Amino acid sequence: MKEEQNTSVWTKYSVIIKLILIGILALVLLIPASMIQAIIHERESLNEEVIDDIYSKWAGNQQLQGPILTIPLVYEEEVNKEKVLVTRYYHILPEELNVSGNIEPEILERGIYEGVVYRSSLNITGSTRLIENFDKENLVGIKENAAFLTFGVSDLRGIEDEVKFKWDKTTHPVQPGTSIAHLVAQGFQVPLRDFSFDTTKTIPFSIQLKLKGSHNLSFLPLGKTTSVNLQSTWQDPKFDGNFLPNTREVNEQGFRAQWKILELNRNFPQSWVQGNLASSLNESAFGVELLSPMDDYQKSNRSTKYAIMTIGLTFMMFFLVEVLGKKNIHPLQYAMVGVAICLFYILLISISEHTNFNFAYGISSLAIITMICLYSISLLHRLKYVLILGLILIGSFGFLFVTINSQDYALLLGSLGLFIILGTTMYLTRNIDWYRISSNGEAVGT
Repeated sequence: MKEEQNTSVWTKYSVIIKLILIGILALVLLIPASMIQAIIHERESLNEEVIDDIYSKWAGNQQLQGPILTIPLVYEEEVNKEKVLVTRYYHILPEELNVSGNIEPEILERGIYEGVVYRSSLNITGSTRLIENFDKENLVGIKENAAFLTFGVSDLRGIEDEVKFKWDKTTHPVQPGTSIAHLVAQGFQVPLRDFSFDTTKTIPFSIQLKLKGSHNLSFLPLGKTTSVNLQSTWQDPKFDGNFLPNTREVNEQGFRAQWKILELNRNFPQSWVQGNLASSLNESAFGVELLSPMDDYQKSNRSTKYAIMTIGLTFMMFFLVEVLGKKNIHPLQYAMVGVAICLFYILLISISEHTNFNFAYGISSLAIITMICLYSISLLHRLKYVLILGLILIGSFGFLFVTINSQDYALLLGSLGLFIILGTTMYLTRNIDWYRISSNGEAVGT
């Protein structure tokens, strides 16, 4: 009698113990999944290092600013009771600044890694109006023949052709470097030997610039009215900075974007004497990044975060077969199936480095599904259960593929998917009386 009671107790709790063991095993399998995530991060870091090296050999991110007209003013000041002459610089920004250009992207390869670079052809036009917005007290004179223009280019290595700078209908030669490094760190300048400070004049200018750079092109809205029109064949632009385009069009042929920024939209004046406004100027930058919304490493990394779901669904299928089909599956066999699922992520990252991500995902998932189904034939002994398992695995990997490729709806899809899975499981097990499972594994419905 006592032996029968012990058998009854064991039978009553054997399913719970098996569930606990399966749950612990699923959690243990997260260890190799986290190790795979570490491998993905390592490969991603190596990819970024190689791409940065590619950019360093080509040209970096480009930011254009200018032109800024600078006029030296001479003041008489008293220092230690002595009259001395002090030169201060008066900066005037353009009245109008118009930029129109075309960006041609290129893919540079080094081994299995790729970096996005570009060549651009920019036509910069506008006008500068001379205004007297400076303190005239103690002003001795204006050094008109020492006036100069400064145009900022963040990486001068990107200039591919002779720069044609036309100021007041005259083409001027340009000189590398900048005399106002506190405002423009890198760029070129144009001495204006025949400059005349005539406040009645509005001086037109134009610049033809062929510039190459790496995945980002930005501008500073230095004009009282700044208009920028860009077009490119790149299909995945990212518009960033302090201003978004007023109009934009993105399609399979590329993108077109137009910005229009007014003086009131920015936080710096049209002209000033001395003073370091570099931070205010740089904070107003805007532009476009030629960057894919999600690279293969990001997708692979996101897929590993769903490892527990894929493993859990597969284990749940095996467990239900045990209960409903009166089969006995050893925990070690569960473990081998779980390791096979973990192997999927290694295959995915390794194959995707050499080919298209979608193709790599298809090959990897097909290989793992086939392996698990073939292995399950000897475990489940019935083709019906093997086919059901295969359908569940196909559904799991298909759901995962859709989720990792849907950036905007990933959370929504994930939540709905888990809801459907849980609801389906509850429906299939609704008639099982877990307290009346016999010792041979048969589940009695209520």
